[in-house]
Amino acid sequence: MTRFGIIGTGRISDWVIKDALEDGRFSVSAVCSRDINKAQDFIERHELSGAKAYSSVAEMASDPSVEAVYIGTPNQTHLEYSKICMENGKHVLCEKPLAISAEEGEEMVKIARENNVLLMEAMISTLNPNFREARKLIPNCGEIHTCHAVFCQYSTRYEALKEGRIASSFKPGTGGAIRDIGIYTIYPVVALFGLPERVLPSLTFFETDEGPTDIFGDVILKYPSMDAVLSWSKVNDSSLPTEISGEGGTVLLDNLHDAKKAWFMPHAAPTAGRGPGSEKIPVSEGLDHGSYYYEIKEFIDLIEAGAKESEINTLKVSIDTLKIIDKCLNSR
Repeated sequence: MTRFGIIGTGRISDWVIKDALEDGRFSVSAVCSRDINKAQDFIERHELSGAKAYSSVAEMASDPSVEAVYIGTPNQTHLEYSKICMENGKHVLCEKPLAISAEEGEEMVKIARENNVLLMEAMISTLNPNFREARKLIPNCGEIHTCHAVFCQYSTRYEALKEGRIASSFKPGTGGAIRDIGIYTIYPVVALFGLPERVLPSLTFFETDEGPTDIFGDVILKYPSMDAVLSWSKVNDSSLPTEISGEGGTVLLDNLHDAKKAWFMPHAAPTAGRGPGSEKIPVSEGLDHGSYYYEIKEFIDLIEAGAKESEINTLKVSIDTLKIIDKCLNSR
């Protein structure tokens, strides 16, 4: 049994806790919110019997009943809260993005190593069973030349933004579409193919009284023999699938964020559009648990193994992803 402290009581924490409780090794010893009443409400809502409510991260981090923490607070707090927890010997599962910049991310990694604790970014995409199954098939595609991924999801908070009310997910300098959902297209590609040779971004910003915040964008990640074309938006929806295509075939995912279905499409003989084309062979794994269960399972597995880093959600992938995000945001 691993005893967690939960920092943040917003809806992401609601989603994570609901799925995390499907792992019998997961328990909650403490919940922290700036408003202690919200922490207590969270405990009651999720029936976390015996959990303590805190309004101070430092106090919760010093609680000996807490072995690990999940951080589900706004991006700009990730470094501060992770530092407090890691310096108190707690393992940290930090919501994406790991930090608001590669520089801050590198500092978090340094602190984790100095304190000999586990640090992992809570990125569900790469731990999804269908992504992992599809990943095994990429060598069957031969030399990869194209990757297309899209994640567009209209945010109801955009209406508030247009009225001058800025939610944390749109906060200039720390929020924005690329950090919120664009990362779901960038991170898996970096996990598969590494850091690209060139980053060619095109972001659209919304001007606020606090400064500009990005609301949708595209980036081309250029590799020696492949272009990854990635798009994201918080101001419109899309149902386009993800496609990784090479000379020998194509891997398809219904979406890269949280794949429910996956296919392999072997290269077929040219038919000039007159034949049946390539056959889509289903390779999907049945999802027996909620989406966030798989990141909790990975994290607890690592703690039980005494590991200080995931071999899937590696710290290098987290930092390289932040470097790309930094380049995109600095291109304006």
